[in-house]
Amino acid sequence: MKNLLFALAISLVGFTACDKVENTMPDGPGGPDNCGWSAYPNGDSAHYVANAWPTFTENTNTDRNILIEDFIGHQCIFCSAAADLAHQLYLDNPGRVFVSSIHAGPSGQIEGNQEVNPAGGFIEDFTCEEGITLGHYFGGQWPGSPFQGNPNGAISRVDHGNGFPITSPSQWENATNSMIAANNLKVNIQAANNYYPSTRGVFLHTEIEVVDQSLTNELRIVVHLMEDSLVGYQSTQSSYIPDFVHRDIMRGSIDGKAFGEVLDALNLDPNGKHYVNYIYCLPDEYDENNVHLLIYVRDAVTEEVYQVIKQTL
Repeated sequence: MKNLLFALAISLVGFTACDKVENTMPDGPGGPDNCGWSAYPNGDSAHYVANAWPTFTENTNTDRNILIEDFIGHQCIFCSAAADLAHQLYLDNPGRVFVSSIHAGPSGQIEGNQEVNPAGGFIEDFTCEEGITLGHYFGGQWPGSPFQGNPNGAISRVDHGNGFPITSPSQWENATNSMIAANNLKVNIQAANNYYPSTRGVFLHTEIEVVDQSLTNELRIVVHLMEDSLVGYQSTQSSYIPDFVHRDIMRGSIDGKAFGEVLDALNLDPNGKHYVNYIYCLPDEYDENNVHLLIYVRDAVTEEVYQVIKQTL
């Protein structure tokens, strides 16, 4: 994540009955960018474990949520319509559909649709390192990928008939509705966090349960920082919209990993659930009331996103 203080993604060992672990969140690297236990204003790690560590109850969720990834650009003339469509699908399916607006193209660099042009009113840099990585991976690095320019996207990164996880906006509604109707839950996620305004420290705790035991590929948990909304210029076919509401803007991964943390034996407890925890310092440029965390589990082989949830601070 560009210009951010990265999280410490911690693999857990030595579980207890309360999902608490000694030294689960060790101090971060030294120096001015340290975002370790200094982010906890009320004491040390032992105090946090004893007084602030959450306990998860049984996850009774039975719904599979859908992730819409919209590869967008603020100087892309067709992208405003795609963004509006993604947001409408979010509104039509409350709690079931989540959107990630990724400002990136397929080349792995900042392209024309993403460029900042203050003279033309395009003053905001919407790009982030991990977003550009994802754009390149699903675009230029994926042989035969239909992602050759903005807008394009993915519906939980499932192949919806074209042989690729990437699909055009014209297919988003049908693909979303089909997955909602099928409701094939394979992975469950719970999350809880503690946010401390005085340090801007975020302590995120996640619990992942693999419901479908036939899943044998490597799974990874990914956590993105999302900016809820920002008003700015957006190109259109006819001209531009000076006060377009850009929504669900991907600002990076809180651990600096575009593809996430591996779910393996190191974060697996005796009851068969994975626990991954993060310490993260929210950068000063973001309003704590205008951001959320997008948490999902992906198949590291097929890229299918098996579950996604949203966590506010």
